[in-house]
Amino acid sequence: MSDNIIKVPDLGGDGEIIEICVQVGDRVEAEDSLIVVESDKASMDVPAPFAGTISEILVKVGDTASEGLEMVKLSADTAQTKQSESVETAAEPEPAPESNPAPSASSPANAESETLVKVPDLGGDGEVIEICVQVGDEIDAEDAIIVVESDKASMEVPAPFAGTVTEVLIKTGDNAGEGVPMIKMKTGSAPAAAQPTASAEPQPAPIEPSQNETAKPTAAAAAAAAADSQIISTRNKKVHAGPSVRRIAREFGVDLGEIKGSGPRARILKEDVQEFVKTRLKQPVQAAPVATTGSGIPAIPSIDFSKFGPVKEVALTRLQQVGGANLHRSWLNVPHVTQFDEADITEMEAFRKAQKEQGVKMTPLPFIIKACTTALKRMPQFNASLNPDGTALIYKEYCHIGFAVDTPDGLLVPVIRDADKMGLQELSKQMVELAGKAQQKKLSPAEMQGACFTISSLGSVGGTAFTPIVNAPEVAILGVSKAGLKPVWDGSEFKPRLMLPLSLSYDHRAINGADAARFTTLLSKLMGDIRTLLL
Repeated sequence: MSDNIIKVPDLGGDGEIIEICVQVGDRVEAEDSLIVVESDKASMDVPAPFAGTISEILVKVGDTASEGLEMVKLSADTAQTKQSESVETAAEPEPAPESNPAPSASSPANAESETLVKVPDLGGDGEVIEICVQVGDEIDAEDAIIVVESDKASMEVPAPFAGTVTEVLIKTGDNAGEGVPMIKMKTGSAPAAAQPTASAEPQPAPIEPSQNETAKPTAAAAAAAAADSQIISTRNKKVHAGPSVRRIAREFGVDLGEIKGSGPRARILKEDVQEFVKTRLKQPVQAAPVATTGSGIPAIPSIDFSKFGPVKEVALTRLQQVGGANLHRSWLNVPHVTQFDEADITEMEAFRKAQKEQGVKMTPLPFIIKACTTALKRMPQFNASLNPDGTALIYKEYCHIGFAVDTPDGLLVPVIRDADKMGLQELSKQMVELAGKAQQKKLSPAEMQGACFTISSLGSVGGTAFTPIVNAPEVAILGVSKAGLKPVWDGSEFKPRLMLPLSLSYDHRAINGADAARFTTLLSKLMGDIRTLLL
């Protein structure tokens, strides 16, 4: 086992070392944080370039971390290194070939080695729906290799280290079970220590902490494992995590404050994030039925329907379960009232059809969204949310509109951001793009968050009116039914007019009935004469 001196890389400037993340004897993986450096611009983690054991720490808190500063001595413990003669003197990675003319294949002195990368434990099997790399691609650690879709979610499988893709061993449509070979990568010595080649003794890639506990025999690792077994009852107020871990958390939409770190000093590792996501993916199946009880409401009795005749039980999709739980929560917590009205859209529809004849295709929904953003600006109490204790209204100075999309797996609500700043054609383009993603199950969490107001349109299906459930913490939702011709008195005679039914459900704690009536009246006027949308 040879020691390698790890130096501070180019950080774009000097900084002060504010934390040492490792101790002598600690076993670290590639990309694990060694130190934390703070400059006048930001704080950043300096990661280990490859896996090994810390044999000596060469810096202390308060030192200036400039490029080239020696941080730690790291022993790269590959199988071949253990079999070769032990070199106790520290040596930098670059001159190692001169001091040892015959390094082993996985020694830090070796220039390159080919490594087999396999699918880690994803919490279940899934289908490969996208290959993100090609032969010859140079990729970094955490870059996506494949995208896997299961009945629960779609997720990217990242590269455990940097290197060059030499062979792609998996294709679209394959089953991505744990241990399935994905690619071969040509890497330096560091990644080879992080993940063995196919000819080495088989062991999974270092993704799941439970699979690598035997590789962490130090007292610090044992303490971390014990801490990891504790149940977290409150959010962590101080989060310690490296840049790569924070990036993974953002991609999964995970709050790092809810995760218990298993690294040194309770530092959050990427394995902790992955384990947290796997646990959460399994929870909705059990959590959804719980929402039907509680708050003093008697439970619906369990009935064996098979005694009355043949039955067939079909499990709800995860999306249906999560959506049902959210709707039930909103229904229980929000005092709903629904205001009904009609809008005369005769002229609006004539204008829309005239645009269609000129090659500009739009549904009525962009016009409705435009009318809603104008109404929200004029009546800002509808563009607000109650604070958590219900003692104040939080008024939003932005205007993001959610619109319900019916998909084969359930209802999804993508969000058009800053809809008030868009014209009709741009609104239509955004709708088509987001609705397409919803149908293909490719919406990101960010594309379904932040709405101020939601529109649920059933105009293409039918019906005369309905009572939509407020999408809390929003305070109102607009339901739109199918437009129909009706005789309308104009003061001298009845004329056929195209009338659009509107159903405005609102939170009565934040909005009173008179304001709700004013809001639907304003919407009717705006849609009745679309020229007013320009005012």
